[in-house]
Amino acid sequence: MVDISKKKDDLFFTCSLIEYIARKTKNTKKVVIEKLGRERIKKIYDLAEVYHSENIEKVSDEFISEAKIENGNYDIIVNCKYRIPTYFEIGKVYRSLILNINNREDEYVDTLITVLSSWIIEKIDNYNSSMYYENPSYIYACYMEGKVL
Repeated sequence: MVDISKKKDDLFFTCSLIEYIARKTKNTKKVVIEKLGRERIKKIYDLAEVYHSENIEKVSDEFISEAKIENGNYDIIVNCKYRIPTYFEIGKVYRSLILNINNREDEYVDTLITVLSSWIIEKIDNYNSSMYYENPSYIYACYMEGKVL
């Protein structure tokens, strides 16, 4: 039997690594998702416990190289006036949203792909706004409505 809390931790790591890769390569999460593809994302999720024990920079470099992710120009940090949340803090935001949308462990990867490719990620990426630290139920309500409420 699979420990559900472990799978949620694996989802958290997968979200955090994608955030790390996006920041490092200055790409949107949507571009990173497209470049990694479902199979690589599933691999990250399935082996998250192993990857989590390695240096995240090394792990990200391997996936950037393997997926041929080139540097972009989407820099969410450069214009930030306030404290920049860590990639782990943002990983928690994404995990919460994914779990609120679909808490079926066997569908975490597909839900992750849908969510991190959606419109709301650009809103969460704006660290000069309050979206990334809003209550998870508010972020979920916005996502479901298709707009910021």
